[in-house]
Amino acid sequence: MLPMDRLVAATLCSVAKLLTGVRPVWRGCAPDARRRVYYANHRSHVDFVLIWASLPAGLRRLTRPVAGADYWLKGALRSYIARRVFKGVLVDRTAGTRGPDSPVDRMAAALAAGDSLIVFPEGTRNLGDALLPFKSGIYHLACAQPEVEFVPVWIENLGRVMPKGHLLPVPLLCSLSFGPPLRLAAGEDKEGFLQRTRQALLALHGQSAQLAVG
Repeated sequence: MLPMDRLVAATLCSVAKLLTGVRPVWRGCAPDARRRVYYANHRSHVDFVLIWASLPAGLRRLTRPVAGADYWLKGALRSYIARRVFKGVLVDRTAGTRGPDSPVDRMAAALAAGDSLIVFPEGTRNLGDALLPFKSGIYHLACAQPEVEFVPVWIENLGRVMPKGHLLPVPLLCSLSFGPPLRLAAGEDKEGFLQRTRQALLALHGQSAQLAVG
């Protein structure tokens, strides 16, 4: 990463933390340089920025967000941020999950090269209260890289901090809960894995709600 790219990355991290007051909470795991897929609920276009900013500086260099090329390649500024600052794995969200240069192939190649990833298995921004069913891509990725850890990350309050249609954030603390890592179990089928990873994320949501009440 060039000096200018590092400066932009540091500035974006500082701004994200300042605007949201984000607090990372590690439950059942700690920051680690091993290859991981951080998967989270999806409320806004800045979700991956908060997760990335919440990682220790050394891990940011090893962690790449997976994002839709249709959004992040619109305009020179978005393209620069996605490609140069975050080194994003930009995928065609209309492509199939399997086949030459499919999203899963591109993500698996990044993991094989030693990187970690940030993904959103709901597949689209969810502006409701309920967690959407997971798309199958996360299962196919686990099959392609079964030794990689999948770490659930629940983002709390970001939908209210950055509500859709608002240019300025609403002052409200945002928290990120990192849960215990999961791996694909031997013989585990798609439905079982998707249900298990989804339940792990929902469990973090419940813990965050309990802390808020307490």
